[in-house]
Amino acid sequence: MRLTNFSDYALRVLLYAAARRNALITIEETAQVYGISRAHLMKVVNQLTRAGFLKAVRGRSGGLELARRPEKISLGDVVRTTEPDFALVECFSPENKCLITPRCRLRGVLNEALAAFIATLDRYTLADLVLRPEDFGIQPAA
Repeated sequence: MRLTNFSDYALRVLLYAAARRNALITIEETAQVYGISRAHLMKVVNQLTRAGFLKAVRGRSGGLELARRPEKISLGDVVRTTEPDFALVECFSPENKCLITPRCRLRGVLNEALAAFIATLDRYTLADLVLRPEDFGIQPAA
């Protein structure tokens, strides 16, 4: 199983925003910190904002901040919001045409594995992962 880059970037943006709790972050600086596309991050940030994980602050000194405390942001909720689907194999999708689906036992095993994956993410919040600004190469203010 592999998360999409979209989910990976979403988690990274939230980690960065959590580390910068006392300052607004921007898409530009976040893209620079991680060395990823600003355009792609804009899409990620838009979805995180619409979903209520981030809050956009408008104006000349605007930016982004967490919309909730880190302990209120479940990793499972973020991944469910950012992943397009969890169809691990063909038989999980509505377009399934696999001949053996009615008799196959693999689907049950994979469904159990997926449920365990999501349950593990649900046990953790952003607060469990918070880093310090220095971990991102940001020097503390003097």
